[in-house]
Amino acid sequence: MTSTARARTLWEEGRRPGRDVVSLAVALLVTAAVVDLLLSEGLGLFFDLAFVTVCVGAALGVRPNDFFAVGVLPPLAMFALVVLLAFSDPGAVARADDGLVQATVSGVSHHAVALLLGYAACLALLAVRRQVLRRD
Repeated sequence: MTSTARARTLWEEGRRPGRDVVSLAVALLVTAAVVDLLLSEGLGLFFDLAFVTVCVGAALGVRPNDFFAVGVLPPLAMFALVVLLAFSDPGAVARADDGLVQATVSGVSHHAVALLLGYAACLALLAVRRQVLRRD
């Protein structure tokens, strides 16, 4: 009896539980924010690039049953991180004298392009993975 096992494609590789992927993604985003704040006065391009990269990695690493957890991750992670920074150090995401709500709105709007690109890439990759897995 011969086995016709074929190698998995990139779209079929993700097998990590959603909880693990989300935890790792949040840890990586917090780390990227801390590193960016150590290198500059506020969140900048380094964080934006890390955000998009983490969104892509999460979409490729999660198992199919947990697509929802990763599908809602980008906006929630961005919002939570910006709220945390707006509360602890408003100057990192907005003007130093802004209140919590204003700093949160400013922070999210300053990183809207990264949020859009990361979220779009995440959803697109999840959709492609879903289609590939349905064919099998």
